[in-house]
Amino acid sequence: MGHGTPSPVRILVVDDDPGDVLMIEEALEDSDVEKIIDVVNDGQEAMEFLRREGRHTEAQRPDVILLDLNMPRMDGRQVLGEVKRDENLRTIPIVVLTTSNADTDILGSYTLQANAYVTKPIDLDDFNDVVRRIDEFFGRVVVLPKHP
Repeated sequence: MGHGTPSPVRILVVDDDPGDVLMIEEALEDSDVEKIIDVVNDGQEAMEFLRREGRHTEAQRPDVILLDLNMPRMDGRQVLGEVKRDENLRTIPIVVLTTSNADTDILGSYTLQANAYVTKPIDLDDFNDVVRRIDEFFGRVVVLPKHP
């Protein structure tokens, strides 16, 4: 690999269902872009991760967040609200994982500024499209000339 290799894309997966997390990881593995995946199990931990609090003081800022809506303690809607209210975090793209299309309607009406939605049970084709979009997004972003 030449010195022009982009650094890996950092993805924060926020999901309390281990089966879904596994499926997400497998789908992400299949795509060509190098990536580092961090997983947290609920919204509260997600916020600690993003703010480098608690046991996440070493956390790296993710390039994109895959966010499940329905979680214990603090759900995805609350996380979205918090992230988008935070000057430092609001620029991170968020892909929402939702269990029903109804959730998408509810969310749409709240205009919580999610960047994309994926419905669960995750249809791998749909999900791979989203992953590809993430890849393309970073592919395009990363080719920008680096200033000397």
